[in-house]
Amino acid sequence: MDLFRFRAGTSPLLVAMPHVGTYLPVELAARMTGAALALPDTDWHVDRLYDFLDALDASTLIATHSRYVIDLNRPHDNASLYPGQDTTSLVPIDTFTRERIYRDGQAPDDTDIKFRVQHYWRPYHEQLQHELARLRAVHGYALLWDAHSIASVVPRFFAGQLPDLNLGTVDGSSCAAFIERTVTEAARRASSYTTVLNGRFKGGYTTRAYGRPTEHVHAIQLELSQRIYMNEGPPFAFRDDLAARLGPVLRDLLAAFVTAARASA
Repeated sequence: MDLFRFRAGTSPLLVAMPHVGTYLPVELAARMTGAALALPDTDWHVDRLYDFLDALDASTLIATHSRYVIDLNRPHDNASLYPGQDTTSLVPIDTFTRERIYRDGQAPDDTDIKFRVQHYWRPYHEQLQHELARLRAVHGYALLWDAHSIASVVPRFFAGQLPDLNLGTVDGSSCAAFIERTVTEAARRASSYTTVLNGRFKGGYTTRAYGRPTEHVHAIQLELSQRIYMNEGPPFAFRDDLAARLGPVLRDLLAAFVTAARASA
């Protein structure tokens, strides 16, 4: 199984999806609990939601392996992205609802974690870096959209129900202010959805590591509430009726991203 699916486009936009993968190597799956094998913390169907990306001629980087193998949106040294707040680790050992991922005696040790960093984490990020560099060389700037989703209610991480559209720019540091403002305004025009900028999800490792507006690389994370496009309980079914409303909004957000960046270039 390839570690990711990659397509190089001709636009300045790269859309990354680090948590959409569901593949577990057989030897790893044998060490996991039944709760983990259900893969409840997957960013379910996000690639299906963004099925218009080829029409935009965007580059895409889509992980194939589950975040339980390794979390591609965490630093390789496992430093906390949200100090003082609860979060899962580079190689998770429990689910978002604190259920154990590994059977007794099967949790990963340091050697295992180092292996996963080398064989899963590094190739993904090397591809991401290479593509951003290529896009900047061609266009003079590069745009990174990190696409995510999460259950609308996860008490471990946030109180109450999550807003529908959660934009993150690491408090304005990962993209130019004009671009941030333009994309946020586009989200708020979609009045049937609630929007927040730099709320509980300000941006993970990808947004923080690669968003460098002074170097003409602009990055935004979008964390979608899963209730607006799918059934949140097993078997986590995609809802065509809901997705039909959301798809044009996502396309508008990316169009705003590209247009604002072009105007700022």
